[in-house]
Amino acid sequence: MSDPQGNRISELIDAVRRPLEFASRNGFANILAIKGLESHITRICGIASANDPPDCIAEKFRELNAAFKGFDAMALSEKRLRVENALSIVGSICLNPSPLAEKSVPENDGKNLKLLKSPLLNIAGIGQRLFERLEKKGLSTVEDALYFLPIRYEDRRNLKDIKHLTPGADGLLLVRVIATGEVRYGGRKVFEVIAGDETGIVKLKWFNYRISYMKDRFKVNASLKAFGPVTLFNGQKEMVHPDIEEFDESDLSGVEGYKGIVPVYSQIDNMRQRTIRRMIRGIVEKYAGHFVCGSPEATRRELNIMDAGTAFLNIHIPDSLAAIERAKRALSFDELFVLELGLAIKKARIKAGHGPCFDLSRAKRTGLADRLKKVLPFSLTAAQERVLKEIKADFASRHPMMRLVQGDVGSGKTIVSLIASLWAIEAGFQVAVMAPTEILAEQHYLLIHGYAEKLGLKAVLLTGGLARGERQRALDEIRTGGVDIAIGTHALIQKDVEFNRNALAIIDEQHRFGVEQRAELKKKGADFIPHMLIMTATPIPRTLSMTVYGDLDVSIIDELPPGRTPVRTFAFKERERERDRAYGTIAKEVASGAQAYIVYPLVEESEEISLKDATRAKEHLQKGVFSDFAIGLLHGRLKPLEKEEVMRDFKARKTQILVCTTVVEVGIDVPNATVMLIEHADRFGLSQLHQLRGRVGRGERPSCCFLMAPWKASDDAFRRLKVMQETEDGFKIAEEDLKIRGPGDFIGTRQAGLPDFRSMGAMTDYALLKDARQAAFNYLEANPGLNGDGPASIKEVLRHRWHGRLELAEIG
Repeated sequence: MSDPQGNRISELIDAVRRPLEFASRNGFANILAIKGLESHITRICGIASANDPPDCIAEKFRELNAAFKGFDAMALSEKRLRVENALSIVGSICLNPSPLAEKSVPENDGKNLKLLKSPLLNIAGIGQRLFERLEKKGLSTVEDALYFLPIRYEDRRNLKDIKHLTPGADGLLLVRVIATGEVRYGGRKVFEVIAGDETGIVKLKWFNYRISYMKDRFKVNASLKAFGPVTLFNGQKEMVHPDIEEFDESDLSGVEGYKGIVPVYSQIDNMRQRTIRRMIRGIVEKYAGHFVCGSPEATRRELNIMDAGTAFLNIHIPDSLAAIERAKRALSFDELFVLELGLAIKKARIKAGHGPCFDLSRAKRTGLADRLKKVLPFSLTAAQERVLKEIKADFASRHPMMRLVQGDVGSGKTIVSLIASLWAIEAGFQVAVMAPTEILAEQHYLLIHGYAEKLGLKAVLLTGGLARGERQRALDEIRTGGVDIAIGTHALIQKDVEFNRNALAIIDEQHRFGVEQRAELKKKGADFIPHMLIMTATPIPRTLSMTVYGDLDVSIIDELPPGRTPVRTFAFKERERERDRAYGTIAKEVASGAQAYIVYPLVEESEEISLKDATRAKEHLQKGVFSDFAIGLLHGRLKPLEKEEVMRDFKARKTQILVCTTVVEVGIDVPNATVMLIEHADRFGLSQLHQLRGRVGRGERPSCCFLMAPWKASDDAFRRLKVMQETEDGFKIAEEDLKIRGPGDFIGTRQAGLPDFRSMGAMTDYALLKDARQAAFNYLEANPGLNGDGPASIKEVLRHRWHGRLELAEIG
């Protein structure tokens, strides 16, 4: 049953949250763009009071109202602080009691947490201009500065002269510039600095540079500090793309206050490292001791982990390399424990909810799943059967299922979800299947609709591209129960979509949806929380599956159906002969009756980014090298009917080559396509390249994929592409992708409703993650509701770190 008052309060909370979140984005860059925020908050708080909410909620709205008195006239720094506090208040408003609802925080810890949020503008020596420069770097508060961790360290105990440099190892030099200039090696220009000390000469080289900047930066007789790997070329010692810093004679004796190990920070504008070090050190010495740990002292003692405050001191002002490693581990554990404790709470809430029980022994329709297996043109793999067994066990319980099914490209996730759907239908319920794009939704519909008809079931497709009359008929059938399976895009979560008895929600490629969208689908159940089956073809490293999906049960389809054709992959930097090879292979395959994809990162030419674009490329290829073939163009800006027509022509072989963007990344199944060329492959993540590559090799013919990077692509980028050439194992690729891109870029922790990771190694140390997860779940079990003997500040740290996202992130 719905709660009208609760729904109204929830709407008011959203009305406050939305402008606050907008104001806080991009380091509060939008805060000046919002007009009338004070009057808006005051009005909403007045409406809330008129709705006579419970005392605890009424108090929160009074806090909000007070926080925005005189807001319009405040200084920018004070406005930022008020918005941050308001978001914390909004996040703590909970319509259902939760372990975080209580507020019994020791006064000291409460003050310390507030202190960590102090703007850096309040610190002596940081004026308005410096503060604005720090803000651009994402440094706004004391806590930000503590987490501004060094990118590396210089061990000045090992300062060497040129004579004793070892090729193949890192070297730290103090040298003087002798000469500078551009040098040509073959067809490539290189900027060189000839530098020396009393023992010899070394060349410093740059392949990617702006000549005006380099000439201005490197002056003859200037003193430099150079750090980087040492190589040997034609008998001459060199450093390629070294880290450079100017120095004066005082640098020769090291940096005052550091014991030979000096932190190096990410650059802030044109500030010298010495200035950055001095500023960060002052903040750390003053505030590190006020940091409030998110894990209990007993847990840290048991696992031999230092407290986070001491860790900040050891990271920024290190005594030894060993101390730095212990400190990194401590900060990672602190973040992971808070994350896993929040996930443990979410999981406990989900398990406590009331879900539909599928008693298949009393099914209204029987044997649907068995009949489907008989008409399938293949047998299920052992991995598919195992996952189905896990799903069936979930259905038999009275708690809502929250299960993630991972499977590499072509592993058969869709058939698994269809059989799960048939079990729900046998028990007398409806099923909703949501996909992120119309193309993928249509793909699901074509597959499911064909099997549904053979079983006497009704499937309907609901997308934004439907005509009004057709859409209304679909809505009526869904509402009255005439539809068994509703398949669609975001259109499924519109307010006018009402299900008769939806008990299973299936989300495909879920990382493309925001948390709010998944929450809306979850609300489409009847008088219970529907089971949720989340599918992804993006292999997820085990560390991420324990974090981003730590509150879900995870199933893995780790076996491909027999008959999948291996895809040979070739990574290369663009030269005329390599392009001729790729084009020649495409022409040969197409001439023999196969089809090809050519993928570009842009739709249309951009003046700001020098990348090949799909629109112009299609015209160029059609007039030139592939003039004998029919070429189609597919990208996200086409209208739904246009996309459908392009894909229909490609599947029907009316077009032989499809020039496209990443819109084909998931769900497109054309078995006749045997070759793919990906332009500017260095601009894509490895997991995305793996998804794109999965569009070929779906038939019986040998298939191949060309990854083309521009000649000027860095060696690191090219080495990354070589990973694709070496393996087709999506999980190995995902692990490598995570190391390169980090967790935020890999899957979007903010979109997943999780706290941001700020420490080094939080997502790559599997053993530490396991320890943190076990400790967090054990702690919650020993302190249900977090009301045990542990420190009450842990509740407040949870609120502080999750930024009010714990309730929303419950969706998974």
